[in-house]
Amino acid sequence: MNIRKPIPSLSSNSVTLAALLGIVGGFLDAYTFISRDGVFANAQTGNIVLFAVHSVSGEWRESIHYIPPIMAFILGVLLSEVVKIPSIREIVFSYRRSILILECIVLFIVGFMPSSVPNIIVTTCISFVSSLQISTFNKLDKWAYNSTMTTGNLRTATQAAYAAFVEHNPEAKIQFKEFTLIIGSFLFGALLGTLATSYFGNKAIWLSSIILLISLILYHKDRGYIRKKLLNTKEES
Repeated sequence: MNIRKPIPSLSSNSVTLAALLGIVGGFLDAYTFISRDGVFANAQTGNIVLFAVHSVSGEWRESIHYIPPIMAFILGVLLSEVVKIPSIREIVFSYRRSILILECIVLFIVGFMPSSVPNIIVTTCISFVSSLQISTFNKLDKWAYNSTMTTGNLRTATQAAYAAFVEHNPEAKIQFKEFTLIIGSFLFGALLGTLATSYFGNKAIWLSSIILLISLILYHKDRGYIRKKLLNTKEES
C-alpha cells in the first residue's frame, strides 16, 4: 500500500510560500546592489533619506532621481488594494495569483534591459514589484512578516527566541522557527542573487522570475483553482 506524503500547504500565509518569496526578496536586493551601482531597490527608507539629503544640499537634479522608485512603491501598494475590491476580484478570480503573475512579467521584462538603461528605470520597476509583494503577502500564520526586508523579521525572531527559551512559550517556539526560516531564505536569496548576477549579469533576474513562477504554480495547485473551474463548468452545463 503506497502512502502519499502530504504536499506542503501553499496558502497565502503559509511558511512555504513565505520562504519562496523571501528568496526572491533577498535575490532582488543582491541583484540591484551588484548590477546597479550599490542600490537597494526593495526598501524606500534609503530613497527618502537620500532625497532629503540632496534637497537640503541644493542638488535638485540628484534628488529628483529618488522620486520615481518611491512613487512606484506607492502605486504598487494602491494596486494591491484595488484588486481586493469585490467587483475587481470577480474579474481576476484570485487577486494574489494575479499579483504573482504581474511580478513575474515585470521581472522578466527587466531581464531584457541592458546595462545602458539608467539605474532609475530598473530600480523603479523592482520597487513596484517589491511593494506588490509586501502588500499582498504579509502574513505568516497569524504573524505579520516582510519578504523583501529582514530587519522586522530579525526583531520578531529575537523576541520569539526570548519568549520560547526563557519563558518556555510553546507558541513562541513555532514563531521562532518559522521566522528563522524566512530570514534564512532571504539570506539564501541574497547569496543566490550575488552568484547569479556575477555570472549572468542583468539576465540573472530571470531566476527570481522563475522562483515566482514556481510559487504561482504551486499556489494555483494547492488552492484547487483547476478543480473549482471544472466544477463550475459542469454546474453551468
